Amino acid sequence: MTGRLKAPTGRYGGRSAEERQAERRRRFLDAALELFGGAPGYRATTVAALSQAAGLSTRQFYEEFRTLEDALAALHLQVNGWAEQAVLDALATADGLPLAERAAVLFRAYAHDVTCDPRRIRITFVEIIGVSPRLEEQRLARRARWVDLIRAEADAAVARGEAAPRDYRLAATAFIGSVNGLLHDWSAGWVDATLDEVVDELVRLLLGILRPEGWRPRGG
Repeated sequence: MTGRLKAPTGRYGGRSAEERQAERRRRFLDAALELFGGAPGYRATTVAALSQAAGLSTRQFYEEFRTLEDALAALHLQVNGWAEQAVLDALATADGLPLAERAAVLFRAYAHDVTCDPRRIRITFVEIIGVSPRLEEQRLARRARWVDLIRAEADAAVARGEAAPRDYRLAATAFIGSVNGLLHDWSAGWVDATLDEVVDELVRLLLGILRPEGWRPRGG
């Protein structure tokens, strides 16, 4: 299959072609979340099985995607988009909070969004790994967005006098790896702690990076 099939145009049943296409795409992605993120997983799912789960035809699948990998790529972006929006919404309520409280708001929002559905964890940390160079590039690009967010928060804390001035690029990259690794292990049952305890540990880890031993906040 070298490209997507052309979807029908025009109004039908009171809905435009764009509305019908958006609905079909949502149903395919909902089915992908169930099959890729649950059982049997991305590698054991076929186009026919995904189409059946969505209640649509394989022809309609190829009107939306070229391959199953395209569906996984779209789902991975959607899951990351949900988490990013949850964090941005939470940060909008955290203006003026001290650094430790602001960090807790950030990580609690991220942790609760990512772990609220085990299928999201699997898409983010398991199914996307090793599929293809294209998806690896996408995964790293999405991780880079989280690194940029942490760097922006660190730079803002420096400007407020709440963190030591330095280049946080490498530290933010290492920290995001710790966040993802800890949340994955917690969701898999390998970490004996509550989610709040996990968040508290991440906050302590970040504060240790931003406030190294011997450094004192401005006016402290």
